[in-house]
Amino acid sequence: MSLPSSLCSRRHFLHGGSFSLGGLALASLLRDEGLLAAPVKPLLSGDSFDLKPKTPPAPAKARAMISLFMMGGPSQMDLFDPKPILNKLHGEKFPGEVKYDNVAQASAKVFGCPWNFVKSGQSGMELSELLPNLQQVADDITLIRSMKSGVSNHLQGMLAMLTGRGTVGRPSLGAWVAYALGSETRDLPAFVVLAHPSGLPTFQHQHWSNGWLPSLYQGTLVQAKSPYILNLDAPAALAGRSQDRQMALLRSLNDAHAQEHPGEHDLRARIASYELAGRMQFAAKEALDISNEPKHILALYGVDNPVTADYGRRCLIARRLVERGVRYVQVLNNGQSWDHHGSLIKNLPERCAETDRGSAALVFDLKQRGLLDSTVVHWGGEMGRLPVLQNDAGRDKWGRDHNTHGFSQWVAGGGFKRGCVYGETDEFGHHAIKDVVNHYDWHATLLHSFGFNHEKLGYLRNGANMTLTDAQGARVVQGILA
Repeated sequence: MSLPSSLCSRRHFLHGGSFSLGGLALASLLRDEGLLAAPVKPLLSGDSFDLKPKTPPAPAKARAMISLFMMGGPSQMDLFDPKPILNKLHGEKFPGEVKYDNVAQASAKVFGCPWNFVKSGQSGMELSELLPNLQQVADDITLIRSMKSGVSNHLQGMLAMLTGRGTVGRPSLGAWVAYALGSETRDLPAFVVLAHPSGLPTFQHQHWSNGWLPSLYQGTLVQAKSPYILNLDAPAALAGRSQDRQMALLRSLNDAHAQEHPGEHDLRARIASYELAGRMQFAAKEALDISNEPKHILALYGVDNPVTADYGRRCLIARRLVERGVRYVQVLNNGQSWDHHGSLIKNLPERCAETDRGSAALVFDLKQRGLLDSTVVHWGGEMGRLPVLQNDAGRDKWGRDHNTHGFSQWVAGGGFKRGCVYGETDEFGHHAIKDVVNHYDWHATLLHSFGFNHEKLGYLRNGANMTLTDAQGARVVQGILA
Protein backbone atom coordinates (compact mmCIF):
# COMPACT_ATOMS: atom_id res chain seq x y z
CA MET A 1 0.00 0.00 0.00
CA SER A 2 1.35 3.40 -0.95
CA LEU A 3 -0.16 6.88 -0.63
CA PRO A 4 0.98 9.99 -2.53
CA SER A 5 3.09 12.16 -0.30
CA SER A 6 0.95 15.17 -1.23
CA LEU A 7 -2.08 13.46 0.32
CA CYS A 8 -0.62 11.81 3.36
CA SER A 9 2.99 11.91 4.47
CA ARG A 10 4.17 9.74 7.35
CA ARG A 11 4.31 12.80 9.61
CA HIS A 12 0.82 13.90 8.55
CA PHE A 13 -0.49 10.45 9.35
CA LEU A 14 1.00 10.47 12.83
CA HIS A 15 -0.36 13.95 13.44
CA GLY A 16 -3.81 13.10 12.12
CA GLY A 17 -4.00 9.86 14.04
CA SER A 18 -2.78 11.32 17.30
CA PHE A 19 -6.33 11.52 18.66
CA SER A 20 -6.80 7.76 18.37
CA LEU A 21 -5.39 5.58 21.12
CA GLY A 22 -3.02 3.76 18.78
CA GLY A 23 -1.71 6.90 17.10
CA LEU A 24 -1.28 8.59 20.45
CA ALA A 25 0.63 5.59 21.81
CA LEU A 26 3.04 5.50 18.87
CA ALA A 27 3.54 9.26 18.94
CA SER A 28 4.24 9.03 22.65
CA LEU A 29 6.76 6.25 22.14
CA LEU A 30 8.56 8.15 19.42
CA ARG A 31 8.60 11.30 21.56
CA ASP A 32 9.96 9.42 24.58
CA GLU A 33 12.74 8.05 22.42
CA GLY A 34 13.54 11.56 21.16
CA LEU A 35 12.63 10.54 17.60
CA LEU A 36 9.41 12.41 16.89
CA ALA A 37 10.10 15.08 14.24
CA ALA A 38 13.81 14.51 14.82
CA PRO A 39 16.27 15.88 12.27
CA VAL A 40 17.67 13.37 9.81
CA LYS A 41 20.96 11.98 11.06
CA PRO A 42 23.93 11.51 8.75
CA LEU A 43 24.48 8.01 7.45
CA LEU A 44 27.10 6.39 9.66
CA SER A 45 27.64 3.39 7.45
CA GLY A 46 26.61 2.13 4.04
CA ASP A 47 25.23 -1.03 5.64
CA SER A 48 21.63 -1.75 6.53
CA PHE A 49 20.93 -3.06 10.00
CA ASP A 50 18.57 -5.84 10.98
CA LEU A 51 18.36 -8.94 13.16
CA LYS A 52 18.25 -11.49 10.37
CA PRO A 53 20.51 -14.48 11.16
CA LYS A 54 24.02 -14.01 9.81
CA THR A 55 26.74 -16.50 8.97
CA PRO A 56 30.14 -15.77 10.55
CA PRO A 57 33.14 -15.60 8.22
CA ALA A 58 34.96 -18.52 9.91
CA PRO A 59 33.80 -21.86 11.32
CA ALA A 60 32.16 -21.27 14.70
CA LYS A 61 31.74 -23.44 17.76
CA ALA A 62 29.31 -21.10 19.55
CA ARG A 63 25.96 -19.76 18.38
CA ALA A 64 24.67 -18.30 21.69
CA MET A 65 25.92 -17.13 25.08
CA ILE A 66 24.60 -16.92 28.63
CA SER A 67 26.47 -14.49 30.88
CA LEU A 68 26.08 -15.02 34.64
CA PHE A 69 27.54 -11.65 35.59
CA MET A 70 28.35 -11.24 39.30
CA MET A 71 28.52 -7.50 39.84
CA GLY A 72 30.72 -6.51 42.77
CA GLY A 73 33.75 -8.78 42.42
CA PRO A 74 33.71 -12.37 43.80
CA SER A 75 36.70 -13.27 45.98
CA GLN A 76 38.95 -15.57 43.95
CA MET A 77 41.10 -16.82 46.85
CA ASP A 78 37.96 -17.89 48.72
CA LEU A 79 36.24 -19.57 45.76
CA PHE A 80 38.57 -20.57 42.93
CA ASP A 81 42.24 -19.95 43.67
CA PRO A 82 43.48 -21.58 46.92
CA LYS A 83 46.51 -19.95 48.52
CA PRO A 84 47.72 -21.90 51.60
CA ILE A 85 50.23 -19.20 52.54
CA LEU A 86 47.36 -16.86 53.37
CA ASN A 87 46.25 -19.17 56.16
CA LYS A 88 49.83 -19.69 57.31
CA LEU A 89 50.40 -15.92 57.61
CA HIS A 90 46.89 -14.95 58.69
CA GLY A 91 46.95 -11.78 60.77
CA GLU A 92 50.61 -11.01 60.00
CA LYS A 93 51.85 -8.06 57.95
CA PHE A 94 51.60 -8.66 54.23
CA PRO A 95 55.17 -9.09 52.88
CA GLY A 96 54.76 -6.93 49.81
CA GLU A 97 53.05 -3.88 48.33
CA VAL A 98 49.30 -3.53 48.03
CA LYS A 99 47.36 -0.86 46.17
CA TYR A 100 44.16 -0.19 48.09
CA ASP A 101 40.98 1.19 46.59
CA ASN A 102 39.55 2.16 49.99
CA VAL A 103 42.49 3.50 51.98
CA ALA A 104 40.33 4.55 54.96
CA GLN A 105 39.49 0.93 55.82
CA ALA A 106 42.78 -0.56 54.60
CA SER A 107 44.85 -3.02 56.56
CA ALA A 108 48.20 -4.63 55.82
CA LYS A 109 47.24 -7.84 57.64
CA VAL A 110 47.03 -11.07 55.65
CA PHE A 111 43.51 -12.53 55.50
CA GLY A 112 43.47 -16.34 55.38
CA CYS A 113 40.66 -18.16 53.61
CA PRO A 114 38.00 -19.35 56.11
CA TRP A 115 36.88 -22.26 53.92
CA ASN A 116 38.33 -25.50 52.61
CA PHE A 117 38.95 -26.40 48.98
CA VAL A 118 37.91 -29.69 47.39
CA LYS A 119 39.56 -31.51 44.48
CA SER A 120 36.67 -31.91 42.04
CA GLY A 121 36.00 -34.18 39.09
CA GLN A 122 38.52 -36.27 37.20
CA SER A 123 40.47 -33.11 36.52
CA GLY A 124 41.08 -32.56 40.25
CA MET A 125 40.12 -28.89 39.92
CA GLU A 126 40.27 -27.25 43.34
CA LEU A 127 37.04 -25.43 44.19
CA SER A 128 35.73 -23.98 47.43
CA GLU A 129 33.43 -25.95 49.68
CA LEU A 130 31.00 -23.05 49.16
CA LEU A 131 30.45 -24.30 45.58
CA PRO A 132 29.32 -27.94 45.98
CA ASN A 133 27.19 -27.89 42.82
CA LEU A 134 29.91 -26.39 40.65
CA GLN A 135 32.17 -29.19 41.89
CA GLN A 136 29.79 -31.63 40.17
CA VAL A 137 30.37 -30.06 36.75
CA ALA A 138 34.06 -29.25 37.18
CA ASP A 139 34.97 -31.47 34.24
CA ASP A 140 32.76 -29.35 31.96
CA ILE A 141 34.30 -25.95 32.69
CA THR A 142 37.47 -24.00 32.08
CA LEU A 143 38.59 -22.09 35.17
CA ILE A 144 40.68 -19.03 34.31
CA ARG A 145 42.73 -17.97 37.34
CA SER A 146 44.75 -15.24 35.63
CA MET A 147 42.19 -12.62 34.60
CA LYS A 148 43.37 -9.01 34.60
CA SER A 149 41.88 -5.65 33.71
CA GLY A 150 43.82 -3.26 35.95
CA VAL A 151 40.71 -1.08 36.39
CA SER A 152 39.83 -1.04 40.09
CA ASN A 153 36.66 1.07 40.23
CA HIS A 154 33.39 -0.84 39.84
CA LEU A 155 32.01 1.18 36.94
CA GLN A 156 35.24 1.23 34.96
CA GLY A 157 35.93 -2.42 35.79
CA MET A 158 32.46 -3.49 34.67
CA LEU A 159 32.78 -1.44 31.49
CA ALA A 160 36.16 -3.03 30.74
CA MET A 161 34.78 -6.55 31.16
CA LEU A 162 31.55 -5.92 29.26
CA THR A 163 32.46 -3.29 26.64
CA GLY A 164 36.23 -3.56 26.16
CA ARG A 165 37.23 -0.21 27.67
CA GLY A 166 36.67 1.45 31.03
CA THR A 167 34.78 4.35 29.46
CA VAL A 168 31.05 4.88 29.06
CA GLY A 169 29.24 4.94 25.74
CA ARG A 170 30.54 1.74 24.18
CA PRO A 171 28.48 -1.31 23.11
CA SER A 172 28.21 -4.21 25.53
CA LEU A 173 29.11 -7.79 24.66
CA GLY A 174 25.49 -8.73 24.08
CA ALA A 175 25.04 -5.88 21.62
CA TRP A 176 28.15 -6.97 19.71
CA VAL A 177 26.88 -10.56 19.50
CA ALA A 178 23.47 -9.39 18.27
CA TYR A 179 25.13 -7.08 15.73
CA ALA A 180 27.44 -9.81 14.47
CA LEU A 181 25.03 -12.73 14.35
CA GLY A 182 21.50 -11.35 14.29
CA SER A 183 18.80 -13.51 15.83
CA GLU A 184 17.65 -17.06 15.19
CA THR A 185 14.07 -16.12 16.00
CA ARG A 186 11.73 -13.39 14.76
CA ASP A 187 9.57 -13.57 17.85
CA LEU A 188 12.06 -12.79 20.61
CA PRO A 189 14.86 -10.23 21.02
CA ALA A 190 18.41 -11.23 20.12
CA PHE A 191 19.70 -9.90 23.47
CA VAL A 192 17.75 -10.43 26.70
CA VAL A 193 18.59 -9.24 30.22
CA LEU A 194 17.10 -11.02 33.27
CA ALA A 195 16.94 -8.73 36.29
CA HIS A 196 16.99 -9.60 40.00
CA PRO A 197 13.69 -9.27 41.94
CA SER A 198 15.26 -6.78 44.33
CA GLY A 199 16.23 -4.40 41.55
CA LEU A 200 18.74 -3.65 38.85
CA PRO A 201 22.51 -3.91 39.23
CA THR A 202 24.61 -0.86 39.93
CA PHE A 203 24.98 1.28 36.78
CA GLN A 204 21.83 -0.34 35.40
CA HIS A 205 21.52 0.06 31.61
CA GLN A 206 25.30 0.29 31.13
CA HIS A 207 25.25 -3.52 31.37
CA TRP A 208 23.12 -3.93 28.25
CA SER A 209 23.75 -0.72 26.31
CA ASN A 210 24.11 -0.70 22.54
CA GLY A 211 26.53 2.22 22.84
CA TRP A 212 27.09 3.70 19.39
CA LEU A 213 25.77 0.63 17.60
CA PRO A 214 22.24 1.11 16.24
CA SER A 215 19.70 0.84 19.06
CA LEU A 216 18.30 -2.28 17.42
CA TYR A 217 21.04 -4.17 19.28
CA GLN A 218 20.31 -2.94 22.80
CA GLY A 219 19.33 -5.57 25.37
CA THR A 220 15.67 -6.08 26.29
CA LEU A 221 15.14 -5.95 30.04
CA VAL A 222 12.96 -8.66 31.59
CA GLN A 223 11.86 -8.00 35.15
CA ALA A 224 11.78 -10.80 37.70
CA LYS A 225 8.14 -10.16 38.56
CA SER A 226 5.02 -9.62 36.48
CA PRO A 227 4.73 -7.64 34.26
CA TYR A 228 7.99 -9.17 33.05
CA ILE A 229 8.30 -6.85 30.05
CA LEU A 230 6.82 -3.37 30.42
CA ASN A 231 4.27 -2.11 27.87
CA LEU A 232 4.18 -5.45 26.05
CA ASP A 233 0.41 -6.00 25.95
CA ALA A 234 -1.81 -3.82 23.80
CA PRO A 235 -4.77 -2.02 25.43
CA ALA A 236 -7.97 -4.07 25.25
CA ALA A 237 -9.46 -1.67 22.69
CA LEU A 238 -6.58 -2.35 20.28
CA ALA A 239 -6.08 -6.08 20.77
CA GLY A 240 -6.50 -8.52 17.90
CA ARG A 241 -7.55 -7.45 14.42
CA SER A 242 -7.50 -3.72 15.19
CA GLN A 243 -3.87 -3.87 16.21
CA ASP A 244 -2.93 -5.96 13.18
CA ARG A 245 -4.55 -3.50 10.74
CA GLN A 246 -2.98 -0.48 12.39
CA MET A 247 0.47 -2.10 12.37
CA ALA A 248 0.13 -3.01 8.69
CA LEU A 249 -0.68 0.58 7.76
CA LEU A 250 2.10 1.99 9.91
CA ARG A 251 4.55 -0.50 8.43
CA SER A 252 3.83 0.62 4.87
CA LEU A 253 4.22 4.29 5.79
CA ASN A 254 7.36 3.65 7.80
CA ASP A 255 8.93 1.64 4.99
CA ALA A 256 8.34 4.49 2.56
CA HIS A 257 9.79 6.98 5.03
CA ALA A 258 12.85 4.78 5.69
CA GLN A 259 13.61 4.60 1.97
CA GLU A 260 13.61 8.39 1.78
CA HIS A 261 15.76 8.77 4.93
CA PRO A 262 18.17 5.80 5.05
CA GLY A 263 20.34 7.36 7.77
CA GLU A 264 17.71 7.27 10.52
CA HIS A 265 18.90 4.02 12.11
CA ASP A 266 17.42 4.88 15.51
CA LEU A 267 13.96 5.39 14.02
CA ARG A 268 14.16 2.14 12.07
CA ALA A 269 15.25 0.33 15.24
CA ARG A 270 12.34 1.74 17.27
CA ILE A 271 9.82 0.75 14.62
CA ALA A 272 11.34 -2.74 14.47
CA SER A 273 11.04 -2.90 18.25
CA TYR A 274 7.34 -2.04 18.13
CA GLU A 275 6.71 -4.77 15.56
CA LEU A 276 8.74 -7.24 17.60
CA ALA A 277 6.65 -6.33 20.64
CA GLY A 278 3.54 -7.46 18.79
CA ARG A 279 5.05 -10.88 18.10
CA MET A 280 6.46 -11.11 21.63
CA GLN A 281 2.98 -10.82 23.16
CA PHE A 282 2.75 -14.57 22.66
CA ALA A 283 6.32 -15.82 22.29
CA ALA A 284 7.79 -14.05 25.33
CA LYS A 285 5.03 -15.19 27.65
CA GLU A 286 5.57 -18.77 26.57
CA ALA A 287 9.36 -18.57 26.94
CA LEU A 288 9.16 -17.02 30.41
CA ASP A 289 6.57 -19.50 31.69
CA ILE A 290 8.32 -22.43 33.39
CA SER A 291 5.14 -24.02 34.76
CA ASN A 292 5.22 -26.80 32.15
CA GLU A 293 8.82 -27.81 32.90
CA PRO A 294 9.08 -31.31 34.42
CA LYS A 295 9.35 -31.48 38.20
CA HIS A 296 12.82 -32.98 38.05
CA ILE A 297 14.06 -30.02 36.00
CA LEU A 298 12.55 -27.54 38.44
CA ALA A 299 14.23 -29.43 41.26
CA LEU A 300 17.53 -29.50 39.35
CA TYR A 301 17.57 -25.70 39.24
CA GLY A 302 16.42 -25.39 42.85
CA VAL A 303 13.14 -23.68 41.99
CA ASP A 304 11.54 -25.62 44.87
CA ASN A 305 13.91 -24.06 47.44
CA PRO A 306 13.32 -20.47 48.66
CA VAL A 307 17.08 -19.81 48.82
CA THR A 308 17.80 -20.91 45.25
CA ALA A 309 14.39 -20.33 43.63
CA ASP A 310 14.98 -16.93 42.06
CA TYR A 311 18.40 -17.52 40.55
CA GLY A 312 17.48 -21.04 39.52
CA ARG A 313 14.35 -19.81 37.80
CA ARG A 314 16.27 -17.18 35.84
CA CYS A 315 18.94 -19.70 34.81
CA LEU A 316 16.17 -22.01 33.60
CA ILE A 317 14.58 -19.15 31.65
CA ALA A 318 18.00 -18.41 30.13
CA ARG A 319 18.12 -21.99 28.84
CA ARG A 320 14.60 -21.69 27.44
CA LEU A 321 15.47 -18.46 25.64
CA VAL A 322 18.59 -19.93 24.05
CA GLU A 323 16.57 -22.96 22.97
CA ARG A 324 14.20 -20.60 21.19
CA GLY A 325 16.91 -18.75 19.28
CA VAL A 326 17.96 -15.85 21.51
CA ARG A 327 21.67 -15.13 20.96
CA TYR A 328 22.74 -13.56 24.25
CA VAL A 329 21.18 -13.77 27.71
CA GLN A 330 22.53 -11.82 30.66
CA VAL A 331 21.56 -12.90 34.20
CA LEU A 332 22.22 -10.13 36.72
CA ASN A 333 22.40 -9.74 40.49
CA ASN A 334 21.04 -6.77 42.41
CA GLY A 335 23.26 -3.79 43.16
CA GLN A 336 26.84 -4.99 43.51
CA SER A 337 26.06 -7.75 45.98
CA TRP A 338 29.44 -9.52 45.53
CA ASP A 339 31.30 -6.43 46.76
CA HIS A 340 32.42 -7.74 50.16
CA HIS A 341 34.43 -4.94 51.74
CA GLY A 342 33.04 -6.14 55.06
CA SER A 343 31.20 -9.12 56.59
CA LEU A 344 32.64 -11.45 53.96
CA ILE A 345 32.43 -14.48 56.24
CA LYS A 346 28.65 -14.05 56.42
CA ASN A 347 27.84 -12.63 53.00
CA LEU A 348 29.97 -14.73 50.66
CA PRO A 349 28.32 -18.04 51.69
CA GLU A 350 24.91 -16.43 51.21
CA ARG A 351 25.69 -15.32 47.65
CA CYS A 352 27.09 -18.75 46.83
CA ALA A 353 24.06 -20.52 48.30
CA GLU A 354 21.78 -18.40 46.10
CA THR A 355 23.64 -18.87 42.82
CA ASP A 356 25.70 -22.07 42.89
CA ARG A 357 22.87 -24.50 42.21
CA GLY A 358 21.32 -22.61 39.31
CA SER A 359 24.70 -21.93 37.68
CA ALA A 360 25.76 -25.58 37.79
CA ALA A 361 22.30 -26.80 36.76
CA LEU A 362 22.49 -24.61 33.67
CA VAL A 363 25.72 -26.27 32.55
CA PHE A 364 24.37 -29.77 33.29
CA ASP A 365 21.01 -29.13 31.60
CA LEU A 366 22.50 -27.61 28.46
CA LYS A 367 24.83 -30.58 28.20
CA GLN A 368 22.10 -33.18 28.55
CA ARG A 369 20.08 -31.41 25.84
CA GLY A 370 23.01 -31.26 23.43
CA LEU A 371 23.17 -27.47 23.64
CA LEU A 372 26.37 -26.93 25.63
CA ASP A 373 28.67 -27.47 22.66
CA SER A 374 27.09 -24.47 20.91
CA THR A 375 26.33 -22.27 23.94
CA VAL A 376 28.93 -20.34 25.93
CA VAL A 377 28.17 -20.12 29.66
CA HIS A 378 30.22 -17.50 31.47
CA TRP A 379 30.44 -16.88 35.25
CA GLY A 380 32.39 -13.94 36.64
CA GLY A 381 32.42 -10.33 37.76
CA GLU A 382 34.34 -7.16 37.03
CA MET A 383 37.15 -7.84 39.53
CA GLY A 384 38.42 -9.99 42.40
CA ARG A 385 39.62 -9.20 45.93
CA LEU A 386 42.86 -8.49 47.79
CA PRO A 387 44.68 -10.99 50.03
CA VAL A 388 44.63 -8.62 53.03
CA LEU A 389 42.05 -7.66 55.61
CA GLN A 390 39.79 -4.70 55.11
CA ASN A 391 37.61 -3.32 57.88
CA ASP A 392 39.67 -4.90 60.66
CA ALA A 393 37.05 -4.37 63.38
CA GLY A 394 36.38 -7.95 64.46
CA ARG A 395 35.93 -11.24 62.64
CA ASP A 396 32.31 -10.57 61.72
CA LYS A 397 33.37 -7.29 60.02
CA TRP A 398 36.31 -8.59 58.00
CA GLY A 399 36.27 -8.03 54.26
CA ARG A 400 38.51 -7.67 51.21
CA ASP A 401 39.16 -4.65 48.99
CA HIS A 402 39.15 -4.59 45.16
CA ASN A 403 41.75 -6.36 43.04
CA THR A 404 41.81 -6.26 39.23
CA HIS A 405 45.42 -7.42 38.81
CA GLY A 406 44.62 -11.11 39.22
CA PHE A 407 41.18 -12.71 39.56
CA SER A 408 39.15 -15.70 38.38
CA GLN A 409 36.20 -16.55 36.16
CA TRP A 410 34.91 -19.74 34.59
CA VAL A 411 33.48 -20.56 31.19
CA ALA A 412 31.82 -23.65 29.74
CA GLY A 413 30.71 -24.88 26.33
CA GLY A 414 30.90 -23.11 22.98
CA GLY A 415 34.30 -24.46 21.95
CA PHE A 416 36.10 -24.00 25.29
CA LYS A 417 38.06 -26.78 26.98
CA ARG A 418 36.56 -28.96 29.68
CA GLY A 419 38.14 -29.73 33.03
CA CYS A 420 40.81 -27.11 32.40
CA VAL A 421 42.56 -24.77 34.84
CA TYR A 422 44.34 -21.97 33.01
CA GLY A 423 46.79 -19.38 34.31
CA GLU A 424 48.19 -18.58 37.74
CA THR A 425 48.39 -15.76 40.22
CA ASP A 426 51.30 -15.22 42.61
CA GLU A 427 51.46 -17.15 45.89
CA PHE A 428 49.10 -14.62 47.53
CA GLY A 429 46.54 -14.44 44.72
CA HIS A 430 47.26 -10.76 44.14
CA HIS A 431 48.79 -10.54 40.64
CA ALA A 432 48.32 -12.75 37.58
CA ILE A 433 51.81 -14.00 36.70
CA LYS A 434 51.40 -16.90 34.26
CA ASP A 435 49.30 -17.06 31.10
CA VAL A 436 47.73 -13.70 31.86
CA VAL A 437 44.31 -13.16 30.26
CA ASN A 438 43.53 -9.48 29.91
CA HIS A 439 39.89 -8.51 29.48
CA TYR A 440 40.49 -7.75 25.81
CA ASP A 441 42.14 -11.17 25.33
CA TRP A 442 38.98 -12.73 26.74
CA HIS A 443 36.90 -10.74 24.27
CA ALA A 444 39.10 -11.72 21.32
CA THR A 445 38.80 -15.38 22.31
CA LEU A 446 35.05 -15.16 22.77
CA LEU A 447 34.57 -13.61 19.33
CA HIS A 448 36.80 -16.33 17.89
CA SER A 449 34.45 -18.98 19.31
CA PHE A 450 31.62 -17.25 17.42
CA GLY A 451 33.63 -17.34 14.18
CA PHE A 452 34.86 -13.74 14.08
CA ASN A 453 38.26 -12.07 13.93
CA HIS A 454 38.22 -9.44 16.66
CA GLU A 455 40.22 -7.02 14.51
CA LYS A 456 37.82 -7.28 11.57
CA LEU A 457 34.43 -7.32 13.27
CA GLY A 458 33.82 -3.59 13.41
CA TYR A 459 31.38 -0.75 13.00
CA LEU A 460 32.12 2.32 10.90
CA ARG A 461 31.73 5.41 13.07
CA ASN A 462 32.89 8.87 12.07
CA GLY A 463 35.17 7.34 9.48
CA ALA A 464 36.84 4.91 11.91
CA ASN A 465 36.36 1.17 12.20
CA MET A 466 35.39 0.63 15.85
CA THR A 467 35.91 -2.82 17.37
CA LEU A 468 35.29 -4.54 20.69
CA THR A 469 39.00 -5.00 21.44
CA ASP A 470 39.89 -1.56 20.05
CA ALA A 471 43.58 -1.91 19.10
CA GLN A 472 44.72 -2.96 22.59
CA GLY A 473 46.99 -5.74 21.37
CA ALA A 474 44.44 -8.45 22.09
CA ARG A 475 45.22 -12.09 21.42
CA VAL A 476 43.11 -15.22 21.08
CA VAL A 477 43.91 -17.43 24.09
CA GLN A 478 44.37 -20.78 22.37
CA GLY A 479 45.10 -22.52 25.68
CA ILE A 480 41.45 -22.43 26.74
CA LEU A 481 39.99 -23.50 23.39
CA ALA A 482 39.13 -27.12 22.68
